[in-house]
Amino acid sequence: MSLRTLITPFVSAHLLSRERLLRLRERAEARRVAKGLPHVLLYFHQVDDPYSHLAAQALQALEQRYALRIEPHLVGPPADAAAPDRARLVAYSRLDAQRLAQVHGLNFEDLQRQPPEHAVTATSVALLDAMADGSFTAMASSLGAALWSPAVQPVRQAPSGQQLQRLQQALDQGQRLRARLGHYLGATFYYGGEWYWGVDRLYHLEKRLQALASQGGAQPQAGQSPTALAQTLLFPPDDCAFPAQPLVGAPDIDFFFSLRSPYSAIVAPRVFELARRTGARVHLRYVLPMVMRGLAVPKDKRLYIALDAAREAHERGVPFGRLNDPVGRPTERGLSLMPWAERAGKGQAYVLAFMHGVWAQGVDAGSDAGLRRIVEQAGLPWAQARAVLQEGSSGADSWRSVAEANRQALLALGLWGVPSFRVGDLAVWGQDRLGMVQTAVCAQSQSSQEGLS
Repeated sequence: MSLRTLITPFVSAHLLSRERLLRLRERAEARRVAKGLPHVLLYFHQVDDPYSHLAAQALQALEQRYALRIEPHLVGPPADAAAPDRARLVAYSRLDAQRLAQVHGLNFEDLQRQPPEHAVTATSVALLDAMADGSFTAMASSLGAALWSPAVQPVRQAPSGQQLQRLQQALDQGQRLRARLGHYLGATFYYGGEWYWGVDRLYHLEKRLQALASQGGAQPQAGQSPTALAQTLLFPPDDCAFPAQPLVGAPDIDFFFSLRSPYSAIVAPRVFELARRTGARVHLRYVLPMVMRGLAVPKDKRLYIALDAAREAHERGVPFGRLNDPVGRPTERGLSLMPWAERAGKGQAYVLAFMHGVWAQGVDAGSDAGLRRIVEQAGLPWAQARAVLQEGSSGADSWRSVAEANRQALLALGLWGVPSFRVGDLAVWGQDRLGMVQTAVCAQSQSSQEGLS
């Protein structure tokens, strides 16, 4: 066992602990108060990003509800290293933003195309002017609506060279600041040392600000008490509401996951519980991690994902944080046992045991002792597992072939990352889309019942 394997669980348990996050929040607030500063929320806006258009629609409500001063910055798209399948990312972002808009009562329609470059530039220049005169939060939503309109208005006058130069300077400044603070995407918010991506994560910020209000910090809007404020969220998480009893004719759920994905780890128990409650059947569609397919993940992306997964896990009551990165040999050994575990009727139990072991208990799945602990926690015999490991596999039925077939199926759905889900015609990416999966399961079960009646 390497020194890194021994130390990592202790370091990660500290870095990702809830206690540390709360202490950092307290220190940030103490520094703000000591300096006599207002509550400042930095917002990074990518003009041609659908998620940024949704975020822009939230700015005025956040500003008014929590007495925030919003400081906007313009940024460009993420670097190639942070967006390894850019074409699918761009296309899926539009579709996902349309679905997300419906959940939160916002406005966005997927026109199956990006806005033309000249319109993006003109909108960017207009937003830059709005930043200069202090009207960004008032103008960002309407300018975005015009940009994403089915009929984009022609530009009557092209931006001048001086305007384009100012715009490029603003983009460079925004991107440098975003990188220095530790992020890589648009539609991102930064408050008191902590990042929040898109409207999906604003509920974390809202709860933080509401806690400050209850302590006499951030003040609610006029006429609203801190108690009333804490009872509502502008953007509640899209959680899964389980039905009271199993459904008739529940459709199957394809669950695409990686053993090295923290988001896969924190959603696995919830998707299996959804299946149990609804009577749906889950197909385990495992894939190799991106880094094991030659796709490097930038440091700022890795760090944000880990910190964000820890926040999400805490909110959903899923143990997480004492991790032992299963990249390489641990994942290969883990996946090599998947077909055997499924044949034994223990596929889900094995996935849960592996995820809990490496992401919450710091188990080294690359060692025999660690993998044995996982196997036995799943209710499987270690002697048989060891025999499977020693025999190996080959041919079309090997786990590697299955993992590659699953990856190709994922790409065919217009997706590339995990965790992802397919229910009938619905294909979604992200552990925070399980509510959409639940809605699709219930809707298709209802359709099935109606077809039989």
